[in-house]
Amino acid sequence: MEIDLPVPSSALVIVAHPDDAEFQCGATLSKWAAAGCVVDHLVLTDGSKGTWDMEIDQAELVLARQREQRAAARALGASGEVVFCGWTDGELQPGIGERSVVASWIRRLTPEVVIGHDPWRRWRLHPDHRNAGWLAVDGVVAARDPFFFPEHGVPPHRPDTLLLFECEEPNHAEDVTGFAATKVAALMCFESQFVTTHEITDPADEGQRRRFADFIEWDLGQNTMRAGLGDAVGQAELFRSITQV
Repeated sequence: MEIDLPVPSSALVIVAHPDDAEFQCGATLSKWAAAGCVVDHLVLTDGSKGTWDMEIDQAELVLARQREQRAAARALGASGEVVFCGWTDGELQPGIGERSVVASWIRRLTPEVVIGHDPWRRWRLHPDHRNAGWLAVDGVVAARDPFFFPEHGVPPHRPDTLLLFECEEPNHAEDVTGFAATKVAALMCFESQFVTTHEITDPADEGQRRRFADFIEWDLGQNTMRAGLGDAVGQAELFRSITQV
């Protein structure tokens, strides 16, 4: 198990929905941003199905989730771009057209590190997470090689490292001790998701908010146990690291 990359100069996180980045690697992004890394977000879907409220105006939900994502990026300290591709929630496809868009953003933003969903995770239910993973992996390959999508009109770019979260066999841990509170603050920006993902039914209930924060703290601590890190690291986020990019 490797621990801690050198802080990259820039990082791009590619996710299916608003809040995926903050849940899966928010503390890592916050740690890097605090050390001067430029953190960019590429959000692939519009988040229009992210509610159980059948009476909601989905167009308004899309706008709300964009506002929440921008606020969450600020809470993490991210100074880069927040890009929304706007593909329909629940219908994301890893097609050539979508791959071209992802590769184009990798080439334009020139991240040293790309972070995304692990598409090889077994028994993954949500198709958007699976397909977002394929787009991140395939987009990195396309972005690095000049004969993919020459119509982009920008030079190819090869990141140094690809980190995949939600992986079954992590080989890399980022020590995020001290950054749990920032991760929680970013996740609290996603008020539209309180019921569906945070289990907060009353935003004014401090007990429910505290329970959610405690869970995030606990989960980061459990990651050190899952990775067999013992007392070497207090809290961690785990990834599959691919350096032969």
